[in-house]
Amino acid sequence: MTEIRISTLAGRPELADRLGDMDDPWPDFATHDALARLLYPRMTAELADYVLVATDGDAVVARGYSVPFALHTAGRDGVLPAQGWDGVLMWAFSDLRRGVRPDTVSAIEITVARDRQGEGLSGLMLAAMRDNARARGFAEVVAPVRPSGKPAEPDTPIHEYAYRTRGDGLPYDPWLRVHVRAGGVVDSVAPLSMTITGSLGQWREWTGLPFDAAGPVRVPGALVPVRCEPEQGYAVYVEPNVWVRHRLADGAASGTP
Repeated sequence: MTEIRISTLAGRPELADRLGDMDDPWPDFATHDALARLLYPRMTAELADYVLVATDGDAVVARGYSVPFALHTAGRDGVLPAQGWDGVLMWAFSDLRRGVRPDTVSAIEITVARDRQGEGLSGLMLAAMRDNARARGFAEVVAPVRPSGKPAEPDTPIHEYAYRTRGDGLPYDPWLRVHVRAGGVVDSVAPLSMTITGSLGQWREWTGLPFDAAGPVRVPGALVPVRCEPEQGYAVYVEPNVWVRHRLADGAASGTP
């Protein structure tokens, strides 16, 4: 690995149109989350201080999105939402609209270019996200982690998978293991972290599968089966994630938006 430069998008706004340049490993269906389509452009435009870009020379090799939000406020009371990824995005932009002061940063995405995986870039991006939050006065980063090994076990209950460990006590899942090695602690399961709905035709286009029989459909890249309802003409995917908390040693109780 050559010298990697990690910057915020605010520091390098010329990279805003290049965040999607790299060949990323996301399955096609995962790019059709309705909230993502609505809010990703807003993260880039309104929260550029929390968007990280890694470059190697002129090439974009990794990206990271995060959002500040108020976790320790009435009605939330420090409890991470069961809606996970979708839930924290809604909280963050509701807080931004209403001028609520954030006290926590949530990771939204860390993605490494397909041809640069295995070089430790995911850990570098996570460290940079933690450092960025700490520099802005935050005491905690949380992450609705998408376990990287879970697609190989779509039928395993997430509550079982999330807490599985190796002989050394570290998580069985590789991406959860990166978080724990960085100082994170598994907090809870977000059983409905991302919900993607589509017509049967859309799911066929996204996956190349027939989607013609009622019941669970195992889709490559999915953490759990997709539920197909052919008589109703749709299918729905409800993805579970795992909440991880990262306490930051020198952070303050609240940060700046």
